[in-house]
Amino acid sequence: METEQQRNLWYYEHSGERKGGVSESDMVELIKSGDVRHGTAVWRQGLPDWTKIEATDLASHLDHQGPPPLTGDHVNNTVVWILAFAPLIGLFLEGIVAGMVYGSNQYQAERAVSNAEFWYITLLLNVGLSYLDEKKLEKAGTDTESFKGMVFLVPVYLYQRAKALNHNMAYLGVWTACFVLMLFV
Repeated sequence: METEQQRNLWYYEHSGERKGGVSESDMVELIKSGDVRHGTAVWRQGLPDWTKIEATDLASHLDHQGPPPLTGDHVNNTVVWILAFAPLIGLFLEGIVAGMVYGSNQYQAERAVSNAEFWYITLLLNVGLSYLDEKKLEKAGTDTESFKGMVFLVPVYLYQRAKALNHNMAYLGVWTACFVLMLFV
């Protein structure tokens, strides 16, 4: 038989894992330490499903953390949309560099692009834009721990970003389509 104390235990999500059960006073300490913050999913008996902490009785303890992170429509998505088209932009930049390197020999420049001689330009563009976007999200207060090191794996980064911000996967779809298109150009 469950005791009153067991019924009041809190569970929380941290980096995609369920943690807990902890007492309410322990949850307050987790909030104060910053381990649990705005947007964290929590659950305890009596709640129908996992709920954002700000929609629970614990919300009053979030006040010392400052404002919640920007999410959804409030996040500036300019960089991520440039990133979505980065495979094609990179291919275009590769063509410009090939033209500069091979000068008037257009055949050699086209061959260099088709042989991916300057592939690193597209790679650097994708990684650089991912890194820039992740830094902008941090400044907006978004917890980027779940995708911080993913800037080298752009599709994974875009998926984790969309998940963290409750966005649809549109920019991931555009990036994937541009990447596939780049392979056939």
